[in-house]
Amino acid sequence: MAKTNPGRFFEDYRVGQVIAHAVPRTVSGGERAVYHALYPARQAIYSSDAFAESCGLEKSPIDDLAAFHLVFGKTVPDISLNAVANLGYAEGRWLKPVYPGDTLRAESEVIGLKQNSNGKSGVVWVRTRGLNQWDETVLSYVRWVMVRKRDPEAPAPQTVIPELAPAVAPGDLVLPEGLDFLQYDYTLAGEPHRCGDYEIGETIDHVDGVTVEEAEHMLATRLWQNTAKVHFDATARPDGKRLIYGGHVISLARAQSFNGLANAQMIVALNGGAHANPCFAGDTVRAWSEVLDKAETSAPGVGALRLRLVATKGAPFELKGEDGKYRPDVLLDLDYWALVPV
Repeated sequence: MAKTNPGRFFEDYRVGQVIAHAVPRTVSGGERAVYHALYPARQAIYSSDAFAESCGLEKSPIDDLAAFHLVFGKTVPDISLNAVANLGYAEGRWLKPVYPGDTLRAESEVIGLKQNSNGKSGVVWVRTRGLNQWDETVLSYVRWVMVRKRDPEAPAPQTVIPELAPAVAPGDLVLPEGLDFLQYDYTLAGEPHRCGDYEIGETIDHVDGVTVEEAEHMLATRLWQNTAKVHFDATARPDGKRLIYGGHVISLARAQSFNGLANAQMIVALNGGAHANPCFAGDTVRAWSEVLDKAETSAPGVGALRLRLVATKGAPFELKGEDGKYRPDVLLDLDYWALVPV
């Protein structure tokens, strides 16, 4: 009997199927140190216990995206080991901060299936939950991924495409218990800009470019225990290149956005996202943002900005061509809510 796991293929999924993922992971302070070394992230709440405590938290959590990558990595052996590409995200919400010492696990429910016209692959939609040691959901999101078929002749499943909200409504944002920005220290945070200083439709060039290195990408992907073959095995793609993990591009662009959005402290929702084009070692990534919306919250001194974050190899503020398709230089188009002082 075979002991090794070839991973699931498209025909192995069924709508309604719930998959519990191995292996639980206990978060440590080392998680933050490596994360900040890789990108580097500089939001004050995720860098300083004292700053986090002044904002009403018990201590500094790990970065919201670090928690996302950790949970995402748990799902890869069951959802995207045989993926062609991860395609998009929706309905993501961070529900509780994750602190060093917490142990996270993940489970996913298959909510949609659609075979591609070529019969060689199909798209799988899953809703994933990350849970802590008390079985509390710390984050939840939907993603869809293109997965190879084991047998191209296998019959296509009934097509089920889930209806997904275009954005998380401001009233559905979950704020960390006790969060309070009334004593917010703008000097320590790095910039003076409040929620009211941003206008809907405003665009921000985050200025700096970072050339992606193979070693950094491999370290990051291993850190999150992401086992997708296309990130490690150069023979898994026809072009002979290892695909840079999309989460690596997300975190890189988020870190770049500090220049202009230093006070966008905590990501609380992921409205949508697309990995528009592949990223490879040697590409130089730049980032720009657009303010899509603003909202009040119930927490003292805390507002919310809905932001579009774009990672690109090209010029800022260029997203789609006249045909409505993403320009070839665009790597990432991410729509999220972040908490900012008012």
